[in-house]
Amino acid sequence: MDTQDIVAADIGGTNTRYAIATVAGGRVVALGEPVTLQTRDYASLASSWDAFARILGRPLPNAAAIAVACPISGDILKLTNNPWVIRPGALAAELGMASVLLVNDFGAMGHAIGQLQPHDLRHIAGPDLTLPESGVISVIGPGTGLGVAHVLRRDGRGRVIECEGGHMDFSPLDHLEDQILAHLRTRFSRVSVERIVSGPGLGNLYEALASIEGVAIQPGEDKELWSRAIAGTDTLAASALSRFCLAFGAMAGDIALAQGANAVVVTGGIAPRIAHLLPTSGFAERFRAKGRLEPLMAGIPVKLLTHPNPGLLGAAAAFAISQTNRRDL
Repeated sequence: MDTQDIVAADIGGTNTRYAIATVAGGRVVALGEPVTLQTRDYASLASSWDAFARILGRPLPNAAAIAVACPISGDILKLTNNPWVIRPGALAAELGMASVLLVNDFGAMGHAIGQLQPHDLRHIAGPDLTLPESGVISVIGPGTGLGVAHVLRRDGRGRVIECEGGHMDFSPLDHLEDQILAHLRTRFSRVSVERIVSGPGLGNLYEALASIEGVAIQPGEDKELWSRAIAGTDTLAASALSRFCLAFGAMAGDIALAQGANAVVVTGGIAPRIAHLLPTSGFAERFRAKGRLEPLMAGIPVKLLTHPNPGLLGAAAAFAISQTNRRDL
């Protein structure tokens, strides 16, 4: 079996991650030590790429798979939460690569599903079952934004379908969420669920609750707010996190219904930080609370993807699968 080394990259709004991956036979057989760079420290993908090459200290392979946080369509890609602009037609030449595969960041998460080992998944809600070999697996995750994809498994093969489900409308489910939505409408012309269920979403919830309660807050970095919320040292931040988990559960259930899911995998940069809170946060109750379809929802297992670099793994997997498919033509 011939092996090939490639550059795997995962470009997000906050971090850009790189690693050298080895692929063969449609699978990732090795993933090297990742290098994480702050996206805001670089003016473009090319300058970040050069920085990775300097850190690696040796010539890069001549092929790459790059996961990016935006739809992969058109002559110019504008990332959702990242100022970089990517021109797919010129990218290989710009980076000095013979070939470059671009994949949506949550498409990459979907491709990672087929590469996982049992220890890469942690049970969160529903029955404690393994991922189905046949059916639909919804993939959902909050990070700088809110990503959604799904994997359709049939006859031992998986097909990844990308979408932009994180941009659907936020739907309040109680009086307090009605008030939160009303507050956010004074800031945003349209309140998508990503305005709530994402890294910056906690800050939006925090400010909304402060306005509702009539208390003053000191603006600060999202990272600091998340730390206070998780530690419980800031009562209002903890309340915002509670609302985040409820909205996350409701949204995950909506996505599972829309996609006809047999299982749900939760991933993204935020989920691992709150994994210990999710089982008792109301996430599972909101996930199930779909009226007449509650018995159906109660039978769907929800897992947390615990692999440390699923975006890199998935980008490399997408490349490996594309090479196998090309040989099969």
